[in-house]
Amino acid sequence: MKAISRRDLCGALSFFFVGTGSLTRTKEWLPLEFEKRGKATLSTSEVFAPERISATTGANGAKRWDILQGVLATGESIAVHESLQPTDVRPNPPHTIKHSEIILVQEGILLFEYDGKSEKIGAGGVILVTPGTRHTAKNVGNGPARYLVIAIGGDTR
Repeated sequence: MKAISRRDLCGALSFFFVGTGSLTRTKEWLPLEFEKRGKATLSTSEVFAPERISATTGANGAKRWDILQGVLATGESIAVHESLQPTDVRPNPPHTIKHSEIILVQEGILLFEYDGKSEKIGAGGVILVTPGTRHTAKNVGNGPARYLVIAIGGDTR
């Protein structure tokens, strides 16, 4: 199965936003091009070009690209980000969320630990995390692990 690129996903997600004008972003989630033009609400379809989104680097060396955050026309809140975990780094500690997450593994191998279980998943794999699930994901491959996270509902506003 071919890994889904950030570009492909963002293109697909843009169909949710056609003409709705209901996706709003807080300044900390705005990609640079939106911050520069002062745009806070999407009212038309748009492209989220990866080269325009700045990465943040965590203390452990992992990188994160915050792609978008807002509210869909159907009322659900959504946030999308991409993460890159280098090999041999400490992952985020186990945590519980109040929203749903769909994690699309694009590259590498993750060890997904949740509710006392653990499973390895590679490129092309999909992880569903439901609200209330205590979880963490660790790169256990020989190279970087890259994955796209789509957070829906709950505390994503």
